[in-house]
Amino acid sequence: MTRVKICGITREADRDVAVDAGAAAIGLIAGVTVDTPREIDLETAADLADSTPPLVSTVLVTMPEDEATARERIAQVQPDVIQLHAADLDLVTALHDAPAQVVVAADPADPDLRSYADAADALLVDSVDEEGGGGTGETHDWERTCELVADLDVPVILAGGLTPENVAEAVETVQPFAVDVASGVEADGGVKEYDAVRQFVERATRDRVEP
Repeated sequence: MTRVKICGITREADRDVAVDAGAAAIGLIAGVTVDTPREIDLETAADLADSTPPLVSTVLVTMPEDEATARERIAQVQPDVIQLHAADLDLVTALHDAPAQVVVAADPADPDLRSYADAADALLVDSVDEEGGGGTGETHDWERTCELVADLDVPVILAGGLTPENVAEAVETVQPFAVDVASGVEADGGVKEYDAVRQFVERATRDRVEP
């Protein structure tokens, strides 16, 4: 079954709805260099991570400038997973022994995609903006991502422009390990729309077609 990550959680109430809907992971955006209404400070991220129920993964979505900063953020927030955006390959490799699994966000057309996949625990394929931040809300070539799922040895997480209306088709086309959504289940920036969260999780998990 395809797993679901609800990203850009800013409040306990939104986190709780995502968990109750069946999300496997929640994303906490902190320490990024792009402007987003979903960013929270590291202290809030730590509080949300600490109070998340067992068996739901907490993901710190961040853009550290170096290894020391990445490790400091992991120590402070204590997430299960750190999701890196705009990270160079040396940083990803340096975190191989970090006390959190490492997910790297990348554009499916990135020529270094396979090298990133080899260095990380999972690859998040997203539509990346000029600053490398992802979260553009735009879809990309699902057929190309489907080929990556078949060829790579690490789990592939599909992101970019997913909504309750298109997630079932995306899952059927790509067959990813997981799907990731933020703006696609929001009424306003940074505030989740609860019916949309529930519909997204239901359709992502219910409508999967096995290859």
